[in-house]
Amino acid sequence: MMTDLPLDLVRTLLAVVDEGTLDAAARVLHVTPSAVSQRVKALEQRVGRVLLIRTKPVRPTGSGEVIVRFARQLARLEHDTHTALGMTGTEEPTRLSIAVNADSLATWFLPALTRVPEESRPCFELHREDEDHTARLLREGLVMAAVTSSPDAVAGCSVRTLGRMRYVPVAHPAFAIRWFGSGTPDVSLRDVIADAPVITFDRRDDLQDAFVRGLSRGQGAGRRRHFVPTSEGFLDAVVAGLGWGMLPTVQADPLLAAGRLVPLAPGRAVDVPLFWQQWKLDSPALTVVAEAVAAAAAEALDS
Repeated sequence: MMTDLPLDLVRTLLAVVDEGTLDAAARVLHVTPSAVSQRVKALEQRVGRVLLIRTKPVRPTGSGEVIVRFARQLARLEHDTHTALGMTGTEEPTRLSIAVNADSLATWFLPALTRVPEESRPCFELHREDEDHTARLLREGLVMAAVTSSPDAVAGCSVRTLGRMRYVPVAHPAFAIRWFGSGTPDVSLRDVIADAPVITFDRRDDLQDAFVRGLSRGQGAGRRRHFVPTSEGFLDAVVAGLGWGMLPTVQADPLLAAGRLVPLAPGRAVDVPLFWQQWKLDSPALTVVAEAVAAAAAEALDS
């Protein structure tokens, strides 16, 4: 027999996760911290599982993530129902939380959102995360949709292909001459690139290493690394000559044409497939945004 999930208990768990502590959730819910603790314990007893890791801030367990995701989906459906019935009044506007990788955010993704008709445009809450990790935010129930590199659907989500973001290895002309000589054929590049300073987004960024492994079938890029954790800053660091790096073609092509950057290995690139994952909800707002994102991606990304 299925155990009912009382909605007040489910909403309380969501408030605790969002606010980070029981005390903060109590202030939002206008109840005492003791009442919040009792509700969480009651919900845990109903499902027979621990739902919260009581650290500061609290973290949901795997079972807690399932219920948090359910709570967010329920809130989305409630809002859409009130809107359809004309019952929204002066309530908060529609809000959609989306996870997106930094390079998409800096290039094609924001123009995609402007395609959503203004009269039906929700308020966006964007979470910047590496494309290999955006699916985690979906699993944890923190976002409703994500641009991700994974074609494997998160439980309760649908997937559609967006295209491929192509990255090319580039450097400032003076940097290329200093570290790679006047020419950069693959054989000489393979011999010296491990010694050259390289720009990486953060310690999870594997693009530069993947490119070098493709050249040498061995180790990745060198140890002289500059970590620059924004797409715009990464681009500026390469243009300034701090190191070489992999740039999306949409960013690299104008600078290559202007002579501000040079290609390190013409004809070589690393392609990152991108997918759109979203909750399987009959949500008009989510549907409109998904169509706008897919249309923009078809124009901006390689097929």
